[in-house]
Amino acid sequence: MLWLILLWIAQNKFMAENGMKANSKKIRVEVVYALPQEQTLLAFEVDNSATAEEVINQSGILGLYPQIDLEQNKVGLFSKIIKLDHQVREKDRIEIYRDLIADPKEVRKKRAAEGKALKKGG
Repeated sequence: MLWLILLWIAQNKFMAENGMKANSKKIRVEVVYALPQEQTLLAFEVDNSATAEEVINQSGILGLYPQIDLEQNKVGLFSKIIKLDHQVREKDRIEIYRDLIADPKEVRKKRAAEGKALKKGG
């Protein structure tokens, strides 16, 4: 019986130190979206059973950026692609990615070709 009391005390202490309430069903999450000249980060609380899609919908970011299409845009968690049904956890940051403007491989090829031309001509 004593071990149960000690466990309860330790759990409550941990939760208090980490800003959590006993029996809390809400977690803190962030949703981010970036354009070349503008970045948006929305932090709020959601139910602890929420999925990435639910978090995005609850954030209101789709109203701010109507060009976001969850059927087309990929989403991630700290730079790793996830599915919309991924269950989020405390302090997760859901990132909404947009299409690349330029293909990185093509940009490197072009830069390398320009460098070779400078060496030959210089």
